[in-house]
Amino acid sequence: MLTLNIGSYFSVALSALLVFFALTLALSSLNIAREYERGVVFRLGRLIPLKGPGLFFVFPFGIDHVRKVDLRVITLEVAQQEVITSDNVTVKVNAVIFFRVTDAQAAIVGVYNFMEATSQIAQTTLRGVLGQSSLDELLGGRDKINTKLQTIIDRQTEPWGVKVITVELKDAQLAESMVRALARQAEAEREKRAKIIATEGEFQAAQVLANAAEIISTQPAALALRYMQTLLDMGSNQNSTIVFPIPIELIRPLLAAPVPPKSVVAASRPVPNGGDPAAIAHPQPAAG
Repeated sequence: MLTLNIGSYFSVALSALLVFFALTLALSSLNIAREYERGVVFRLGRLIPLKGPGLFFVFPFGIDHVRKVDLRVITLEVAQQEVITSDNVTVKVNAVIFFRVTDAQAAIVGVYNFMEATSQIAQTTLRGVLGQSSLDELLGGRDKINTKLQTIIDRQTEPWGVKVITVELKDAQLAESMVRALARQAEAEREKRAKIIATEGEFQAAQVLANAAEIISTQPAALALRYMQTLLDMGSNQNSTIVFPIPIELIRPLLAAPVPPKSVVAASRPVPNGGDPAAIAHPQPAAG
């Protein structure tokens, strides 16, 4: 009776152990890949087709080895780089890269660490491209530089199954002396523009004044009215003394010598004998 009980207990324990082993085996064989993940599986060291998304089974005990790859867009910040531009200006620049994995198997098989490799490629490309650009292009033509960086980095990471979407320069830090030099340059540029605008205004004003003078010169009365208006404008201040030139044509009639009245009457009478002085001095007697 005791032997029977020991045998039954042993069979129950063995059954429980087998069930536990089976459950452990089943659980270790199950894998779940999310919608944005893919499972790269190596079976005895050889690559087999991708797994996922969803539930998939693998062989346990090291037969299958699974590497999950995220297919979402990854943001990678490039460490700050000290770059010398083509016009010999030292600039500290950092950037950010947006990329995604398009081929999970190539990202695992083609490169040891695609994240680190992409970061290093971005750093070297950033130095090379900015070294061929001037400071003005770096400050004012970032869109062109970003496009060039994206094209070069994407071409180099394409064999790894990595697609570079966007490259953006975040910040460019200049030395303090260069900042002061740029401030002086900007101030000189503003003064230059101000002088050009003032000169153009004077030129246009001179043209308008020349046209007005040409029109006024044909009308002496308009010139006199303009003088009077100028006097009126200047006379609003009672504490000022105005020395105003007057054209001689305006006062010439006032400066002429007055004509005596007798001379005017004599000149207005008719002269006899056709105005002959001898005939006037010795008049001829009238006939019969």
